[in-house]
Order: sequence, then structure tokens, then C-alpha cells
Amino acid sequence: METKTVNLALQGGGAHGAFTWGVLDKLLEDGRVEVDGLCGTSAGAMNAVVYAYGKMTGDRDGAREKLHEFWHKISKAGARYSPIRPLPEFPGLPGFDSQIGVAASHWLFESFTRAFSPYQFNPFDFNPLKDVLEDVVDFDELKQCYCTNLFLAATNVRTGKVKVFRNADLSVNTVLASACLPFLFKAVEVEGEHYWDGGYMGNPVLYPLFYHTKPEDIVIVHINPIYREKVPTLPVDIANRVNEISFNSSLMREMRAMEFAARMVEEGWLKDEYKHRVRRMLVHSVRCDATTAELSVSSKLSPDWKFLTGLRDRGRAIAARWLDEHFDDLGTRSSVDLRKEFL
Repeated sequence: METKTVNLALQGGGAHGAFTWGVLDKLLEDGRVEVDGLCGTSAGAMNAVVYAYGKMTGDRDGAREKLHEFWHKISKAGARYSPIRPLPEFPGLPGFDSQIGVAASHWLFESFTRAFSPYQFNPFDFNPLKDVLEDVVDFDELKQCYCTNLFLAATNVRTGKVKVFRNADLSVNTVLASACLPFLFKAVEVEGEHYWDGGYMGNPVLYPLFYHTKPEDIVIVHINPIYREKVPTLPVDIANRVNEISFNSSLMREMRAMEFAARMVEEGWLKDEYKHRVRRMLVHSVRCDATTAELSVSSKLSPDWKFLTGLRDRGRAIAARWLDEHFDDLGTRSSVDLRKEFL
């Protein structure tokens, strides 16, 4: 069986990260794709470290088992602690919000978090994600992982710059830093600096893959819709679209920069002695716009197991179709037209 090695870039998006779980599960089951570099933000960072630890300790089957264990424990912890209750079922996919709106409990909680900060309503900084991560991943052991290069993005609160944590930096706090929503949790302190969710500055970051990995192929797993047919007019829909645009903006900028660099080489803008300094990267996308476009922003905090496994199954199906259509493109050409998609 022919195998190809790629880099993966995993977006964040709360519970919608279960879609990425499904994509990873299918890639592991299929067996034709190996991963060198893995960058992730927020839920993408969690999927990344769980994947890497499972792969290190139990190869492909071990990675699949660890991802399942992680998301199952997330569901159980969420059922106990989440302020957002499970969404009503939608025919065709359990857990989908049939109203395509935001649950009242979500907006009540949103109003509460705008009036009180986590330093007030959560003074002891309780975060159930910490217990789940420590149950599933041995971070001391993961620091020694050489089978997967990890790059986790967080936002430095003071400087506003992106911080990329690599394998040697890994701890439960670096992962929590990448996923720290500032209205829910105190900023996470790592070595004297404080961090919020990496999605503000890199969702995910791509540039470490240019400098620290060998494969030319970058496969981006999107969970925030880039394109929508309709202009939102209701407050709920406007807020949801603002959220999507905000958390896609940094990725869009990097993609435009990649397109510009490729054009400089292709159109002969560079002198021959400088061409070798610009690395060719092949870009691919696994997208779930049609799936997540149906969901409200409240579903990003849904712990419902049927909802999470429904997203996982969508991820598996879309990844299977992507492999059928684009496996031969790996190592040969980009399957995404950067100029058309991002300019």
C-alpha cells in the first residue's frame, strides 16, 4: 500500500472539533497518510496532542482509541458542568439544532459573562478540561515524542502576539492556553506570560510547518465556515457570522501570503539566486461548511454524545470522500486554488 506523508493543520471551534476527530479517525483507519507536522489551535490543539500521544504509545489503533476516549470524557464532563444544555435533535443527525438558532440558555450565559468576568464568578479557575486532558495524556511522556512534530498556537494577552508551543514545551497548561476562552476562564500562565485562545491570532498557524517539517503538503481541516450563501439579518445570525469571520481571519491572511509567494516563483519575480529561499507548499482542504453552516454558535458548547458522534461520522464520511478525490494530488499539486478561494 502506497503511503504519503503530510502536515495537518487543525482549526479550533469547541465541540465542532468532533468533526476533526472523525477526519483523523478515517485517516488512521485508511492507513495511507502519515503525519509529520501537526499544528492546532484550541479544540484542534487538543485533537493534536491526543492523536500524537495515542500514535506514540499505540500506533494507529492507539491513536483512534485515545481520540474516542478523549471525546467521550469531554461529553461526560460537559454533561456535568456545561452551562449549555444538549440541543434538540434534528432529523438526519442527532443533536443538531432544528431551529438553526441559539439556545436561550446560551444567550443567558453570554449575558452573564459580559457582566461578570471569570476572575469574579470562577475565582478558583476550575476547568474540567484539565482533568480530562490529564486523564488521557501523559504530558511528561509526550514531551519525548519524536514521531509527530507538534505546534500549538496561543495568544499572548499582553503583547497580542501568537505563541507557538512545540513538543519540548508541552504541558496541560500549554494546551489549556491554546483553548482559553477569556470570558469563561482566567488567562493561563505559562512561564510568567499569560495566554488566551490561539484562534485570535492563528487558527491554526501554518508558518512553523514551512520551517520545521519536511513534507510539502499541508492538509487543513476547517471547522469554521468560510463562505455562506445568505447575509445574516437576525442578531443571533450576525453574532455567529462575526465569530466565524474572526476565527478565520488569521488563516486567510496566511493563505494569501502563501499564494503571493507561489506567484513570485511561478511568474519569475525572483532572481535565480533567491528562488531556493521560497519553499513550495501544496495546500489541501477538508471542509465541513455545509455541516457547520447548519449549526448555531451555542452548539460549540454542546456536550451531547449523540451530537459529538454525529459530527465525528460526518468527518469520517467527508475524509473518505476527500481521500478518494485527492490522495493522488498529495506530493504532486495543490487541490485548493488559493487565488480563487482566498483572494
